[in-house]
Amino acid sequence: MDGRIASRKEAGRKLAALLSSYKGRDDVMVLALPRGGVPVGYEIARALQAPLEIFFVRKVGVPLYPELAMGAVASGDVLLLDANMVREFGLSQREVDEAVARSRKELERQEEVFRPGRPGIDLSGKIAILTDDGIATGHTMLAAIEAAKRLGAGKVLAAAGVAPASTVERIREKVEEAACLMTPRDFRAVGLFYEDFSQVTDEQVRELLAAARRDEPAG
Repeated sequence: MDGRIASRKEAGRKLAALLSSYKGRDDVMVLALPRGGVPVGYEIARALQAPLEIFFVRKVGVPLYPELAMGAVASGDVLLLDANMVREFGLSQREVDEAVARSRKELERQEEVFRPGRPGIDLSGKIAILTDDGIATGHTMLAAIEAAKRLGAGKVLAAAGVAPASTVERIREKVEEAACLMTPRDFRAVGLFYEDFSQVTDEQVRELLAAARRDEPAG
């Protein structure tokens, strides 16, 4: 795919076309990573006639460089850390523990906001399609994959709008199938490959999840 992706909605529709063989199956569940993965996952779920759930994963940022991920936490008490990055930045165990605790606190907040009072997600024997608008280091998606497997998924797929080719290869080693619209060699940030990369708000996420549960178009 050349140029840029118009929006997360377009990314979802194009990814759904790549995953069309899963349409109408009763064992498929789309799991969207918050927040940018939700508009993508919503379009995939609609096209495949599959249920949509939000799947909670939170990157663990490097102290002083919080946008740089050194790992991720996910529902099911999953923690992945890049030991090489920990050593590279000379981080102490206390610094790592504090960064993990901050990420877990935000993950718990998201669970309370987006799935209040709802039971845990049961993936036993399911085909889990994990979605995001883009993937950079891969830590977040890899944590989500591990969490989905621990929750009993029979098959795990990953779908994203854009990711470096090297990251996609790492992910392909962990899943049955990976769909990605763009795999640029010169990758700097996910947003550079979208025409519209406006922030997804908590309210938009709630609206999309509610619309998916009602099985009707949103917005």
